[in-house]
Amino acid sequence: MTTPTKTPAPFGSWRSPVNAELIAGATIRLGQLALRGDEIVWSEGRPQEQGRNVLVQRRADGALADLNPAPFNVRTRAHEYGGGAFVLLPEGGAVFSHYDDQQLYRTGASGVPQQLTHEADQRYADALVDGSRKRLIAVREDHRVGAADAVATLVAIALDTGAVEVLAHGHDFFASPALSPDGRKLAWISWDHPNMPWDGSELWLAEVAADGSLAAPRRIAGGPSESIFQPQWSPRGELHFVSDRSGWWNLYRLRDNTSQAVQPLHPMAAEFGEPQWAFGMSRYGFDGGGRIVCTFSLDGASRLATLDPESGTFTMLATPFCSIDSLRVGADFAVFVGATPTQASAVVRLDLRTLAHELLRSSSTASVDAAFLSIAEAITYPTEGGLEAHAFFYPPTNRDACGPDGELPPLIVISHGGPTGATDAAFKWSYQFWTSRGFAVVDVNYGGSAGYGRAYRARLDGQWGVVDVDDSVNAVRHLITRGAVDGARVAIRGGSAGGYTTLCALAFRSFFKAGASHYGIGDLEALVTDTHKFESRYLDRLIGPYPQARALYVERSPIHHTARLASPLILFQGAEDKAVPPAQAQAMFDAVNAKGLPVAYLLFEGEQHGFRRADTIKRVFEAELYFYGKVFGFAPADTIEPVDIRNLR
Repeated sequence: MTTPTKTPAPFGSWRSPVNAELIAGATIRLGQLALRGDEIVWSEGRPQEQGRNVLVQRRADGALADLNPAPFNVRTRAHEYGGGAFVLLPEGGAVFSHYDDQQLYRTGASGVPQQLTHEADQRYADALVDGSRKRLIAVREDHRVGAADAVATLVAIALDTGAVEVLAHGHDFFASPALSPDGRKLAWISWDHPNMPWDGSELWLAEVAADGSLAAPRRIAGGPSESIFQPQWSPRGELHFVSDRSGWWNLYRLRDNTSQAVQPLHPMAAEFGEPQWAFGMSRYGFDGGGRIVCTFSLDGASRLATLDPESGTFTMLATPFCSIDSLRVGADFAVFVGATPTQASAVVRLDLRTLAHELLRSSSTASVDAAFLSIAEAITYPTEGGLEAHAFFYPPTNRDACGPDGELPPLIVISHGGPTGATDAAFKWSYQFWTSRGFAVVDVNYGGSAGYGRAYRARLDGQWGVVDVDDSVNAVRHLITRGAVDGARVAIRGGSAGGYTTLCALAFRSFFKAGASHYGIGDLEALVTDTHKFESRYLDRLIGPYPQARALYVERSPIHHTARLASPLILFQGAEDKAVPPAQAQAMFDAVNAKGLPVAYLLFEGEQHGFRRADTIKRVFEAELYFYGKVFGFAPADTIEPVDIRNLR
């Protein structure tokens, strides 16, 4: 078979089938999973329906059905990042949080959900069913006192009347209630300012009294420097959980209800937990034989295994998936949201007997010739202090085009959000958009990222805006040394905390030639004084306590150092963003504009922290490509509505 001849063309100008319409119109977001026997239910966000989140039911016979009709939108704003927005009822149907009013609704036989709760300014998440008492137990976030002082509690919600009763209070945050199989014990996680849940949290256990109240609560594990994740009961009634007390999030169980009886299960230098940014996260479960089926992160990739808690037998399961999220376990099968380096994320059903897997719903209906697609290469490279950092490199790839002779490709450096988050090698259409047009991409797991142990996460303590930028710069230097990219054409982009890294890199280093900040942070003082409760003390660890460390906040805020900027910048922002308010982007735009540098600012009505609407997603990709075309001097093959770039010469 003859290999097609490639036509030389300027990097960035290659014609690609991976266009903005494909990303916005042929993709969905896959979220929380839940099981009821052999029935599987998941939530999916549909950009084509203005970002509406829908519960999709897959019955045992394979038939699919939506459980919530329009305009119902399954999404909670608890912690602003949400998660854990629905729970399945044993007898059928579900209870979910409706985004518009944040009330709980119950799906019914009529097809029209019925409102269950009626208290204004309340948000609910992480609900479970307490069947014998005909109620739900959930986390409630009370916003009647204001977002910065929202009161978190564990509550019981009567399934017949919607009446709400407080079960536990007194901590800044609650999450992950877990009821024992006999209904007599309740476990949960709590934590207090200034900790985030991955810094230090506590596992609590209480008896459930005859009247449904909680009696004799006691702390089982955790503390200011130990993070607890996902308490869950085994079928035989033993409490299991994940702790990073060893420096790695590993599995443990409680043998006799006292903290002295906490037993590690298969310790290893791998992460069985993850940063609890959202409610409803799940990394393990129990099959019909009592084995633990678990996923863990090792060297930046997800693995799947079974663990017999009695014999200690640990068995790796061979799958093609490098990313595994929202794992749920049935009697003889597991379901999860999985992706491979060549296949976009999908709801996957894995038969635990044969290890055969079935894709139940893909996040994308698009299909593109594999010759247009770039596959991630994991790289480890030297960084400051004699340490190493990690990233994934994607070379430019296009079936029909190649770069001009003697030229190296431009590079886009991507900084993930969080900053306590992580990236992986999973296939992402959003990256293929760039690589198929002639850009190289490097996706950086800078110091502070999850997946490499607590010590790696701690590298960012007091060093946000320094370590992340160092590791981004050193990733580029590594690729330049390899001869893989053109060091004179390097852009940096990121969203949220990644946007902050982007702005810091432009303000504090004369290294990057352009930047794109997606709802990024330019003013740390503004962030710490105008954000929601969940993150209101996050910077105590990343920067320092405020206002005591105010001088450091000013020093690390790009908005105060625009005189040092020398590179073009484009900013994207949601008008309803509560995590990083639009005033941040506006201030940064005004400062860069006043300096006379090329700058553009696109504000999107109806969008929050992260873009969910198809028209927004399409415009953002095309506008950023247009911007790079003007900065790096190429003409995109796509027809794009022009962007108003100030000071462009």
